[in-house]
Formats: sequence, structure tokens, C-alpha cells
Amino acid sequence: MHGLTTKSCMVAAFLLLINSGASAVANDDNTIRWAGCGITKKAFMAELAKGYEKKTGIKVKLEGGGATRGIRDTSSLKIDIGGSCRMSLPETDRTELYASLHPVAWDALAIIVHKSNPVKNLSTAQIKDIYAGKVTNWKQLGGNDAPIKLYARQGNISGVGYAIRQYIFKDGGMEFRTKYKVRSSGPLEKAVEKDPNAMGITGISSARKRDVKVIEFDGKQPSMDNLMKGKYQLYRPLYLVTSPKPSKKVKEFISFAMSPDGRKIIRNNQTVPYKDAPNLMSKMLVYGFDVR
Repeated sequence: MHGLTTKSCMVAAFLLLINSGASAVANDDNTIRWAGCGITKKAFMAELAKGYEKKTGIKVKLEGGGATRGIRDTSSLKIDIGGSCRMSLPETDRTELYASLHPVAWDALAIIVHKSNPVKNLSTAQIKDIYAGKVTNWKQLGGNDAPIKLYARQGNISGVGYAIRQYIFKDGGMEFRTKYKVRSSGPLEKAVEKDPNAMGITGISSARKRDVKVIEFDGKQPSMDNLMKGKYQLYRPLYLVTSPKPSKKVKEFISFAMSPDGRKIIRNNQTVPYKDAPNLMSKMLVYGFDVR
């Protein structure tokens, strides 16, 4: 009973903080602080922030930190808005229960290799075998006789790692069999640029800005057209994250991101706005993706 009472008090205190409008974020009406998913940041946030500042005079300051930071720092009121490429997972940290996620775009997950790699396509079964450690040499895939250096994100709940586990393995606890673990998508992409034997999976929104080769997945390229038509099966939403009771300036930025002007900016950055492909959410459910 004592443990239950303590937990109830903690939840009540957090809700009181939200309802009272208290915030650890600096009260600056001319600034919005955003942090989170690096792929979202590289995909369209810089351009979206610039467009919003031009329209309103309000500056959006961008930081990285990954999806987990985007969710948790927003729900604990350390920042105004977060960026995430996964759903909230309150079972991993209770603060994620208090995050409100607003889907604004779709991002295809791209399989990237070094530009010199002759492999052109990998199937779902081959990806499974690579991540499970059953296929370890590029020769087994029609490539060079060289070890596969699989670069993957640390932990099980990074945005990309979570999506791979859900789509490919349907197992959130799946451990990837590789010693090449990195802290974020940036180092993963840079490693693939430099290493002839490397491969990894990242968001196409940031992969296309790197000097890498994007190969086909099950015979399809992660193009905007293939994604919108549901032909490319490895994808996930990109979210803006707010607290349950966001400020007026935060609400207005979210509205801008979803408006025709905001969607045009996202589209011009070769990313699919969420409202452009509403059919993709139903496909996620069919493939067993957790969309809580």
C-alpha cells in the first residue's frame, strides 16, 4: 500500500505541475526550443523553423539528442517541443506517459551501404539474417568476399532500432548481433560513408544528404512515390511532441507544421507530409506495428 501511495503522489504532483502551467522552459515569447530525433531535424525541421520565423518572427532553436530526449524532455517541461521518430513507451520510463505526439510526416527507413558496394537489393529474410548474425559476409549476398560491418544504434528504443524490431522481427527486445553500436544516426551514416564493408539502416530523409548508396528493400527503392503508394514497406511516422497542455506559441507552431504552408516545406525537402498519405497508418496496423 505504501508503494502505491507514493506512486499516486508522484503522478498527482506531475499533473499539478502541468495544470498549474508551471514550466522549466524559459518564458520567452519570441523563442521556441526544440530538441530530439536527429533524422527529423535533418529531414525538414531547419526549413520549417526558418519558414515559421519568417512568418511570425518567432525563432525556433534546434538541438539534437534523439527521439528519447525529444519525448522525455518535453514531457518533463525542459523544452517547448520535441521531435520523435517513435511512439512514446511509458513502460520504459513513466514520464513518457505525459507526452502528446503529433504526426507530421512519414519517413522511409533506408538500407545504406558504401558507394562501392555492388549489392543492389536486400530482402526481408536477408535483413533478418544479417541482424540476427546468421549472414556475416557480403559474398553470401552476391557481394565481395568481405565481412559485413553492421552499424546499429545502441539500446532497443531508438527510433530506427524500434521500427526495425517491430517491422522485421515483431520483437521489441530483439538484440542485434553486431559489435558496431553507435549513439545516434549521424555517426552511423558517417561510418557507412567511410567503410567499404559497412551497412546500416537510417531514415531516407537524412540518408539522401549523405554520400552513401541506398539499396532496394524487397525490390523497391524508398522513393516518395513508392512510400505514398504503400509500395515501400519499411517506414514510420515522424512526430512533433508537446506536453499535455502546450502553450499558445507551441500550439501555433504545430498548426503551422500541419498547414498547407508547412506541408509544402516538408514536401520540398523530399519528405512525405503525414496528411499526404493517411493510408499508411492502416498498413502499419496490418503489419503489426504498435501505434499506441
